[in-house]
Amino acid sequence: MRKSRKTVQVVILIAVLLIGGYAIGTTLFADSDKGPLREGGTPPAFELADLDGNIRQLSDYEGKPVVVNFWGTFCPPCVKEMPEFERQYQKWQDKGLVVLAINLSEDTLTVNNFVHRFELNYPILRDVNRKTERSYGLKSYPTTFFIKPDGSIAEIKVGGMTEADIDERIERLLQL
Repeated sequence: MRKSRKTVQVVILIAVLLIGGYAIGTTLFADSDKGPLREGGTPPAFELADLDGNIRQLSDYEGKPVVVNFWGTFCPPCVKEMPEFERQYQKWQDKGLVVLAINLSEDTLTVNNFVHRFELNYPILRDVNRKTERSYGLKSYPTTFFIKPDGSIAEIKVGGMTEADIDERIERLLQL
């Protein structure tokens, strides 16, 4: 009886170590073959629901200049930027500009209240499981990707921007 109990304990310990090692390894080395995202590189594909439940994919906007902004209501620079992105979206949408704001897993009520408060009209996508955030290698917020019509990354901006900064980057993006 004592020997079988010891055997069961050893088996359980080995199983826990294997599962834990696998979990840590997949977290640390996920997408390690792709390396960090860089200007000139290709952004990872994503498929996320907007606030109305419609599925949107980055590939839906092939051939258009796209701004992908990762944000959260908990982030003061993000909160400051969102109305600025709205004004820039209104200014440049006739030139084909697409703005996609990816919220970092906040609850629907919080996000909807924020969107209504600031009267945002560009698509707000929900990264509920933060898979897209991880695939983009985010380290801080806000982080914004300016994507050329050919699908390559023109620029990656980590941190908040002024409206003038946003406007300047969009002008460059549209002239490429």
